[in-house]
Amino acid sequence: MSIFKKSNKKASSRSQIAIKGVQDGILILPGNRYRMILQVSSINFELKSEDEQDALIDTYQNFLNSLACPLQMIVRVREMDMDKYIEEYRLKIDGEKQKVYRPQIKNYNEFVQGVISKNKILARHFYVVVPFNAKDRQNFEMIKEQLLLNSDIVTKGLARLGVHTHHLSSLEVLDLFYTFYNPQSAKRQPISEQTMQLLKESYL
Repeated sequence: MSIFKKSNKKASSRSQIAIKGVQDGILILPGNRYRMILQVSSINFELKSEDEQDALIDTYQNFLNSLACPLQMIVRVREMDMDKYIEEYRLKIDGEKQKVYRPQIKNYNEFVQGVISKNKILARHFYVVVPFNAKDRQNFEMIKEQLLLNSDIVTKGLARLGVHTHHLSSLEVLDLFYTFYNPQSAKRQPISEQTMQLLKESYL
């Protein structure tokens, strides 16, 4: 079952998300279930030669066969917030000391504004969820060690494909859920360390 699943039934956001908390980058779910989330890079398969594609397929098959636990793979498409990007370039115009460059920066800024006024700029993010289900209440450090061991196997297997991984921190995990369930609020008020602490306390 996906960790991101919105129910059609009317319920509070807390009931919809159904998580107990996040500790050391590990998502804690009800029923002694734990998840570690890895953000992974991508490769352009279509740009590879036929031999390279065959080699990638074989390597990927070997990677799947080597797994010691099931995995969940998530592809998330998000609309990029271009307002901040445009604002940064606007500030560059004001701070540019060479007058000859100011019109170029201004023209580029206007070009980007024209593009985003007619089109949505989308970004794809890829994640791998490594699970661990405890039979009973086990020591958290033992659970963390097992998750790190399984995620290390995944990381090394993906590295052979030329894919890089990044273990999400507690803040990044909460931000992932926050932006998924509250995309508009996330634009206006990005999550912070203080907010993360409040969220952790509310779910524990």
